[in-house]
Amino acid sequence: LLIFFPFLELMKIFSLRSITIEIPSQKIITKDNVSIDIAAVAYYHIVDPKKAVIAIDDIYTAVNQISQTTVRNVVGQFTLDELLSQTTKINAQIQKVIDTHTEPWGAQVTAVEIKDIALPDNMQRAMAKEAEAERERRAKVVAAEGEFQSAQKLAEAADVISAHPVALQLRTLQTMAEISVEKNSTIIFPAQFMTTVQEAMKM
Repeated sequence: LLIFFPFLELMKIFSLRSITIEIPSQKIITKDNVSIDIAAVAYYHIVDPKKAVIAIDDIYTAVNQISQTTVRNVVGQFTLDELLSQTTKINAQIQKVIDTHTEPWGAQVTAVEIKDIALPDNMQRAMAKEAEAERERRAKVVAAEGEFQSAQKLAEAADVISAHPVALQLRTLQTMAEISVEKNSTIIFPAQFMTTVQEAMKM
């Protein structure tokens, strides 16, 4: 039970539950001079209602404004690639900076998340071209590795065949048998086969 004197004292009621702040989209220039639009969301709760009354006039507006300013200042210290790949690290740094400002006001920031990053159209096209070029490079590397392994296997097969000449004739006959399955009228006489026939006729 709280007793206060009307007209001399004023009672303010604060909710101790977590409060959500929608940080609206704002234009920010990154460290590598790329203009982007970033929207974020922050969560905080009041831990000391007495400080929230005495230390600051309107704590809700103050936290909202300091959150917007901090997002702009922190994001401007990173390049675009770092912003896209190190979002978790940047969120933690924004939260730490905001919490440093709001702690004397009796509020504690629990989380800050960047929820939307809008890139210019020309930057999106450039990144799409870069991704496409990277995919083509990987495809060429995979194809080259396949050709290299295939050449190695062919070289090993050539070594085996050179050690056993009859193996080449057997392989030729097997290839002819595979061709004949297609029921075509093509007739193939390999040079090795013709040499074998000539030797047989001489004998």
